[in-house]
Amino acid sequence: MLPLLLALLCAAPPTAVRPAVASGVPQEAPRAEPGHAEEQTHAAEQEHAEEWGTEAMLHHIVDSDELELFGRKISLEPLQVPPVRVAGLEIDLSPTKHVVFLWLAALLTILTVWAAARRSRRTDHGKDAPKGHLNLFEALYLYLRDDVALANIGHGGERYVPYVVTLFFFILYANLLGLIPGGATATSNIMVTAAMALISLAIVEISGMRALGAKGYLGTIFYVPKGLHPIMQAVMVVIMTPVELIGKLAKPFALAVRLFANMTAGHFVILALLGLILTFGSFTKATGLAAIGGSLSLGLFVMFLEIFVAFLQAYIFTALTAVFIGLIRHAH
Repeated sequence: MLPLLLALLCAAPPTAVRPAVASGVPQEAPRAEPGHAEEQTHAAEQEHAEEWGTEAMLHHIVDSDELELFGRKISLEPLQVPPVRVAGLEIDLSPTKHVVFLWLAALLTILTVWAAARRSRRTDHGKDAPKGHLNLFEALYLYLRDDVALANIGHGGERYVPYVVTLFFFILYANLLGLIPGGATATSNIMVTAAMALISLAIVEISGMRALGAKGYLGTIFYVPKGLHPIMQAVMVVIMTPVELIGKLAKPFALAVRLFANMTAGHFVILALLGLILTFGSFTKATGLAAIGGSLSLGLFVMFLEIFVAFLQAYIFTALTAVFIGLIRHAH
């Protein structure tokens, strides 16, 4: 955030175009008519305010084919690959900014688990207590295993612990990478969150098939209460089947939209607050100084809030996935 603030504070306002000089003879500057200076000042302020609008904020949030690191732009066009056609659909697998940061999130997740496992092998658990990185990882792992996976999935939930732990750390790193200078929040892309939600949906449905069998799993779609007349059973099947299907699709939809909306909204709030410096900021006016101080203070508060939201949204996505797995495995 510090490089962005320095760039905003050092940004110079648009300068007026100087009058042309013909034949080397200086021309006399035209005298300002009454009220003309005020109109020019108002026009300059309006042009200055338009510099930081919706398009400028979207530039920092939407996906693109270039990276921005310390003021330099790195194009990803050399890494583009030909599109793949599948069943008449054209799929572009070329890396983008969000794809690169998804790779970084996956790499950090692997390194976190690998470093903890390596440190654990070198630690004599009978004599020494876990320290540093291993201590933090074990605390998070035990909480995710006991209070998230096993508590919500129930009997047989041990096989889903690796997915739950991996999902939490992957989403957490993807959220936090967008808070560093030059970073991008891949989870603010609805396509990314929708893909993760579809993976969770596949795991939920497959776990239901394995736990309930074919007949039991079909009962979660074609629901018929026991003890009803055959005619009423047919009516209930017609009514409840669309409801059950909508319920299955609503779960991943809620997962995708919740994560996407929270991460996108936080970035918009920060960018809007910093944009107040460009719009109203001034070192010569009391209102301008108040705008700078207030924007920086509120922006810093929202940045800390974003760190908390990054952890919270990773936990919510992971916990709800475990809840959905537990619900379908124990469906009656």
